[in-house]
Amino acid sequence: MGRRGSVLVAIVALIGLSTACETKSGRDSGAPADTDEPIVVGSTLSLSGAFAATGAIHELAGKLFVDRLNADGGLLGREVRWVVRDDESDQAKVSTLYEQLISQDQVDLIIGPYATPNILSAMAVALRHGFTMPQHTSVLAPLMDYECQFPGWSIGPEPNKFVPDQLFDAVASLPNPPTKVAIVTNQNGSTDFISYGSDADRTGAVSIATQRGLDVVAEVRYPPTTTDWAPIATQVRDAAPDLVINNGLGVDPVNLLQAMAQLNYTPPLMFSLFPAPGPPLGLGATADGLLSVTIFEPNKSTLDKLGPEATEIVDEFQSRAEAADLPYTVFETQAAASWTAWEILAAAVEGSGGLDQQALCDELHANGATTTFNGDLTFDPEVNNFWPPTQAIKQIQDSDWVTVWPTDRAAAQLRRPAS
Repeated sequence: MGRRGSVLVAIVALIGLSTACETKSGRDSGAPADTDEPIVVGSTLSLSGAFAATGAIHELAGKLFVDRLNADGGLLGREVRWVVRDDESDQAKVSTLYEQLISQDQVDLIIGPYATPNILSAMAVALRHGFTMPQHTSVLAPLMDYECQFPGWSIGPEPNKFVPDQLFDAVASLPNPPTKVAIVTNQNGSTDFISYGSDADRTGAVSIATQRGLDVVAEVRYPPTTTDWAPIATQVRDAAPDLVINNGLGVDPVNLLQAMAQLNYTPPLMFSLFPAPGPPLGLGATADGLLSVTIFEPNKSTLDKLGPEATEIVDEFQSRAEAADLPYTVFETQAAASWTAWEILAAAVEGSGGLDQQALCDELHANGATTTFNGDLTFDPEVNNFWPPTQAIKQIQDSDWVTVWPTDRAAAQLRRPAS
């Protein structure tokens, strides 16, 4: 069994064990409604390690949300306090930290961590204690089968099909669409899933490209710990693709683009799945035309549709990000997913009128949540609560990310890079 299969089997086993050990200890948590005690929300984030660049975005978005919430009276008339622990981008630490937050710190509410493997580990703890858990960014929808987890970013129940189909539809609209594709995949569970599907459904970018008549001229799978990108870059260059698909995370596309540039090679077109948004912009012309996924970009046309509150949030986030010296200060996909998860949590509390965990879960199933950046959401446990996708495709144009697909959401036209 490959690395990806072993990871997924271990995750499923962990969730199965959690089901067998499930208790209801979390369902009666919280002080009486008339108390002045703060409502405490617990979570972890990747504030160090491989995911730190993205974790910092989620931390800042969460702090901004809590500050604005408290300025507006908090929840149930009580102040909200957020306790966040650093999971160091290490899935092995997540379970222990969430167990501590619930059992020792006795938090009232939880919200999920960043990155699919971490979310799966946190979900197992939430299930065991009966806690409702909104989460920002899980991609492995088939494994998110705990009925009281609620996604703040949806690529639908079959993202292994939705993402490749959306990308291939987008590039097919170009005057000279790509015919040869290289697919370079981080073996992290969520990214490998987009390329190759799951053990139950082997559909992914590789098989869909072939079904669409594209020539897959190179397939490269690399471990998340990869530091030497030269052999990968050489293999891609020698395959001479029209489109490079990097189903990777964080700074993977930066490392790959830099390695290809050292070979004096620039791919005609490149897509990266889940990059940290700032680092590619730092490459200047080297990253011109890079494509990725998005649920929100603060392009003027988008903000005009959403109204003044969205603009106020975007501006305040940028001000705080600049003060914190974040490498990328724009409120975009990661921040919007984080914001949506917090809005889901707040909707559950206010709608149910308390902190009973089952009531929170039932409220979201019954009435959904209204969100600033993704509209009115509904949650169906039959599809693991993944709502209809709002994801789009963005591209680096003139040193900025802009939404380019689908056309009814685009702020600019999809184009090939100038080079």
